[in-house]
Amino acid sequence: MAKQSQNFICQACGAAHSKWSGRCDACGAWNTIVEEQPLSSGPAAKSLGTKRGKGMALTDLAREEAPPPRSSSGIDELDRVLGGGLVPSSAVLVGGDPGIGKSTLLLQAAASFARAGTSCIYVSGEEASAQIRMRAQRLGLGDAPVRLATETNLRNILTTLEAEKPDLAIIDSIQTMWADNVDSSPGSVSQVRAAAHELTTFAKRNGIAVILVGHVTKEGQIAGPRVIEHMVDTVLYFEGERGHQFRILRAVKNRFGPADEIGVFEMTGAGLAQVSNPSALFLGDRDEPQAGAAVFAGIEGSRPVLCEFQALVAPTPHSQPRRSTVGWDGGRLAMILAVLEARCAIPFSGLDVYLNVAGGLRVREPAADLAVAAALLSAREDVALPPHSVVFGEISLSGALRPAGQTENRLKEAAKLGFSTAIAPSQSKALAGEDMALRHYPDLASLVGDIFGAG
Repeated sequence: MAKQSQNFICQACGAAHSKWSGRCDACGAWNTIVEEQPLSSGPAAKSLGTKRGKGMALTDLAREEAPPPRSSSGIDELDRVLGGGLVPSSAVLVGGDPGIGKSTLLLQAAASFARAGTSCIYVSGEEASAQIRMRAQRLGLGDAPVRLATETNLRNILTTLEAEKPDLAIIDSIQTMWADNVDSSPGSVSQVRAAAHELTTFAKRNGIAVILVGHVTKEGQIAGPRVIEHMVDTVLYFEGERGHQFRILRAVKNRFGPADEIGVFEMTGAGLAQVSNPSALFLGDRDEPQAGAAVFAGIEGSRPVLCEFQALVAPTPHSQPRRSTVGWDGGRLAMILAVLEARCAIPFSGLDVYLNVAGGLRVREPAADLAVAAALLSAREDVALPPHSVVFGEISLSGALRPAGQTENRLKEAAKLGFSTAIAPSQSKALAGEDMALRHYPDLASLVGDIFGAG
């Protein structure tokens, strides 16, 4: 009898190894390699060419068919991130840090779907039914017609869903599900992969929308193999700082709508409240212009959002100056500092630099380069930017300013909130019919000389 080959899987990244070792060669994690039985343990299967299968049903691409109707949750911010509502037979994966509010958001969404006439089942593998009902009563959702279940056995869950045939099933969480045909512990890579595959296939076959909750690692990625994100139709990340009451639901993948769309929520004593105007929320009160502050007119998905960059530049007592960022990429901050020193002759050596995005928002757009540079220069020279002004534009390594997309939407949002001046690259077009002055600059050196008189 041939000896069955052993399979060692890294629980952090899912890489397969022929033998055990203390450190994974793929991701570098220590003590994460565990021996697991292969999914198909038995005699070797024959090749596909040895036996003919049955034909597949083919349809024409030009065939006129009505698109499946979307189900509205009644929560506008959630519907925006989903692309206009929940699509039948879709699989949605929601990830986020512990305690960020994933279960609260999905319980509120389940109650809203159920009150709108959508049959909904909430399956929890982490809490008892009494605990879920207690949280629902605290949120004022005790009368919502949502059916609850507490189960971790995947076979029992699929049997119940096939018998009840709900319109929506919420699984909290995928890491607690256990498939009895996989010989490994719950939460392992094999279990998570098998459970996600079975639930996604069940959703497509039975026309049931499934929302899966996923735990995240310390790096902020959803725990388990990345193949889970390829299986599902939509991947949502629930972001936010624990010290702030704002929460952001961001779509990083969406087959039925725009990716990188955001929905903004505020954590209150009665649960998560949606924020219809996030720009006013992130800006707060702005009475007098302050040194080190610059308002950035950004785009998140299809929505223009205004936020404030705050910078602090101070002499350092250490030999190595500190570079600290919150809500912005540290590597891009180092690049902007290098451009200021090389192209504008403004050194930051011997100075600690701190950069913060107010409100807990995380900005990834390259068009924020000019706002970051303006905030740094304002803090270093102790000179406030012109009052009621917004800044946007990308900085190249040569010091030239590159235009940002959707300029009109940025300017409209700024004008709606009372801003009268925009600092932008030369190629940006002015907003027709609005009282918005546009100050053009071809490169970073001209902006430095005009506003700050430095360099």
